[in-house]
Amino acid sequence: MSQIHQQPTEMALWHALVEDAQALCKHPLHTDETAYLVFLLMRYLQKPELAESCFALSYLDAQLSLGRQKSDKLQLVGDQCLLTSGFFPQRAKRKRVKISYFVELGQAAYLQLADSSIASMSRLYTDLAQHFVGLMDVLQALNKLSDAQPLLEPLDAVDLWVKTGSDQALSAVSQNPDGFVVTGVKTRQ
Repeated sequence: MSQIHQQPTEMALWHALVEDAQALCKHPLHTDETAYLVFLLMRYLQKPELAESCFALSYLDAQLSLGRQKSDKLQLVGDQCLLTSGFFPQRAKRKRVKISYFVELGQAAYLQLADSSIASMSRLYTDLAQHFVGLMDVLQALNKLSDAQPLLEPLDAVDLWVKTGSDQALSAVSQNPDGFVVTGVKTRQ
């Protein structure tokens, strides 16, 4: 009897990568958060132009919008901030802002989205806002799986760790051979 070999779907491949990244950074996500990250990666990584917009102006534009258009714009800002802080943190330097700026703006967008969403979606967006740093850490770990280059420069890692408590930033600081010594620090459980 012959067996049929199916190729994994794009979604299955992304899901496996996100699972591997969670294991690498020792930060398990809830099922909904994992699914959101998978769909986020599938939606946006084929659209690099999304990271080039001015997020603050997009956020202000969302404030001036109404209904579904406002929700879509807030979700776009939150998603862009999550991708930038997690997958492309070096873009913060080019934009002359701290990575924590994207964390704070993304959290604000998701929280506002939670306030204006139906109950079932409200919980998801609240979780995304509350666990933004963990989601960012998983994306940074995902990037680590494919690239040996550190994502964060030492001072950026220190700043991100101090302002957000990011475990990936702490790991980058702890592993830096250029003189930073971090000991006795308690991380998230």
